[in-house]
Amino acid sequence: QVQLVESGGGLVQAGGSLRLSCAASGRAFSGYVMGWFRQAPGKEREFVAAVSWSGISTHYADSVKGRFTISRDNAKNTVYLQMNSLKPEDTAVYSCATQTQGWGISRTVYEYAYWGQGTQVTVSS
Repeated sequence: QVQLVESGGGLVQAGGSLRLSCAASGRAFSGYVMGWFRQAPGKEREFVAAVSWSGISTHYADSVKGRFTISRDNAKNTVYLQMNSLKPEDTAVYSCATQTQGWGISRTVYEYAYWGQGTQVTVSS
């Protein structure tokens, strides 16, 4: 089993930046696709970004493409989400997770497991 702990959230003005971190412990981290998801109040959890086990391949939701960058450091068992040009609609609880089902890099929530507790990101206008 993998334990995940997110950090780096906070309150930022529109146009600002935040860097989220997700630290993993437990089972081997480097062999898994890692993803970031977010959930705003009253909405379903949605895919944000994912990175292959090597860090070479990345996928992004259209809503964050060009503004967010996902990366990982397997030596530190950590995955990052650099968020630039933040918008009020980016406000949500951001969680990281490990892909445990499916092939390639998945955008599907149910194909991920071992969710962290999440970190709140609030973007003011």
